[in-house]
Amino acid sequence: MNERTEHADPVEPLDLAAPAVRWLWKKDTLKEPTVLQSFAFDGTGRHLYVLQLRRGGADAGDLCLNKLDHRGERLGHMLLRGFGHGVSMGVQHAPDGTVWIWTEADARGGYGQGVTRFRFADGAVRTGKDVRIRHPVPGSTHNQPSVCQATGRIAVRYRLDGRPRYRVWDLDAFTARAYDRPLADLPQTGAHPDPHVPFQGYALYGDHLYQLAGSAYAPTANPPAGHGNAYLSCLDIRTGALVQQRRTRAGYSLDFREPEGLAIRHHPEPRLYVGFASGAPGARRFSLYYKPRA
Repeated sequence: MNERTEHADPVEPLDLAAPAVRWLWKKDTLKEPTVLQSFAFDGTGRHLYVLQLRRGGADAGDLCLNKLDHRGERLGHMLLRGFGHGVSMGVQHAPDGTVWIWTEADARGGYGQGVTRFRFADGAVRTGKDVRIRHPVPGSTHNQPSVCQATGRIAVRYRLDGRPRYRVWDLDAFTARAYDRPLADLPQTGAHPDPHVPFQGYALYGDHLYQLAGSAYAPTANPPAGHGNAYLSCLDIRTGALVQQRRTRAGYSLDFREPEGLAIRHHPEPRLYVGFASGAPGARRFSLYYKPRA
């Protein structure tokens, strides 16, 4: 573990055993007909940002960023060409009031080799030439950011030699491109009892990383009657230890039901939100559930 600094107000971990509460249900308001990949909250503006792969754009890493209100209604969208797979994202509030969106960038093989930040602009199209791309972990692939607004930190999930890891920085230092003193660096572990089940997202909150893994319903491997194989888990960034691992049956009545995306919303109280895709190919819908503070 790397040297780290203490934040003034320690953030208590969230309880994954708390019952899930439905928040949005089978919404069809995203711009693309594909599944959601990840999402993040702008607590100040009461907005929800959702990333999707563009239809037919997975290999190129083409994404669509949706801006929604808290009823799930779309307020606008952007196109991000060659950015990545959209496994995770973050929202940053700068001291001057600017809202920055953090995503992966510099896609190769459909996944971002770095990260970037930009401001939302309805109807805009961005490419790698339009943003400043950061490569905070030299030689890494599959870079995917998450921002903790409560502590002013950023995490990047990345791969070295094919193995997934997390690195955490102070957000101000990271923004200033001071990557040499991360607060933590730890291996990804404990996302699911079955290591072959797909990883579906993560979120940084205080001294903990929350993970989501699971696959879509399938007749034999993951039948609807079993209520799915989605798992939530929590890692302590100070030690790398697995703190919690819980199966979630939230949204088990959905057809298709693929877990997609994890995010923290801080107001009115800290909550962990998990996303699920449903619906037929070419007409996907999304639902969000949350775990309240116990």
